[in-house]
Amino acid sequence: MNRVIGGPRTCSGLSPLGRQQAERLRDRWAATEEFTADVLLASQYPRAIETAEIIAPALHGLTVVRDDGFGEHDPGPDCDGLTYKEFMERSDLGVEAWDAGDPFATTFPGGETVAAFQFRVGSAVRRTLDMYEGQTIVIACHGGVVDSVLRLALKAPSMGVFQIHTLNASITELELIKPNLWRLNRYNDTAHLAGLPAGTNPPYVDGA
Repeated sequence: MNRVIGGPRTCSGLSPLGRQQAERLRDRWAATEEFTADVLLASQYPRAIETAEIIAPALHGLTVVRDDGFGEHDPGPDCDGLTYKEFMERSDLGVEAWDAGDPFATTFPGGETVAAFQFRVGSAVRRTLDMYEGQTIVIACHGGVVDSVLRLALKAPSMGVFQIHTLNASITELELIKPNLWRLNRYNDTAHLAGLPAGTNPPYVDGA
């Protein structure tokens, strides 16, 4: 598989495998209702919207609400659509910045820094909590977003120390116990994907 950096400009939706993975998740939740969702959000990326639309029937047909704040790390126009191999081979594209662990360094020329990305995601989390206080929210988003939210919830460094490789169509569940105190109930739950190829995020992104 020739994996690419699928930013907002070049994302064309789910692959056949991605649709199958999302359908497995839908079927799992339809068969065994693990929770009652009140809100279904998705980022602006076609693959996230498509995922949300596939799983919606298992969530009592909730309407998909788009929130661009939960979009993946924007690589900018120069990197959007490159294969991971091309990105790794281009010395001018900031690969070394990932290793340096500086969230304000240029990692994607013309794209978001890690700091800007995490600020956007954190702001989306804050806005969502205020808007849907006390409700159960399902968000179809991306591995980098999961990484950012976990680092925020766990009060961990913005880069480095540990890596997170979130699998496609996996379930991560966070519970807000009280203001600014989170409980991580599960991460990377993929029981519904047994027998299917696993998808993960590119290893060059530290924890995204």
